[in-house]
Amino acid sequence: VQLQASGGGLVQAGGSLRLSCAASGRTLGSYAMGWFRQPPGKEREFVAAISWNGGTTNYVDSVKGRFTISRDNAKNTVYLQMNSLKPEDTAVYYCASSDRTGIPAPNRYSYWGQGTLVTVSS
Repeated sequence: VQLQASGGGLVQAGGSLRLSCAASGRTLGSYAMGWFRQPPGKEREFVAAISWNGGTTNYVDSVKGRFTISRDNAKNTVYLQMNSLKPEDTAVYYCASSDRTGIPAPNRYSYWGQGTLVTVSS
């Protein structure tokens, strides 16, 4: 199973980016997916998650109302739309796949992609 995250880059505060996570070797549509991030010098933290069919989503409080997780199971891809970006959103963003249909606890994801760097300048 390989998860490929893309879409990171440098953006000014207040700007937007859309991250994508594409999979090979696994049909993502059967599993809940998550996005995590690791700010410089800090531990990795949960950002957002979506159930297998998109019916349920969860967000960390700091991104509610600004970020939207979505999925296109036909394309085997999960997205993270990030709006109103802030400097504190600067981090390496990772996507992860669980082994269940419903959203698991943050420490219960089985497969991880390589990260994509998001840098928000003030």
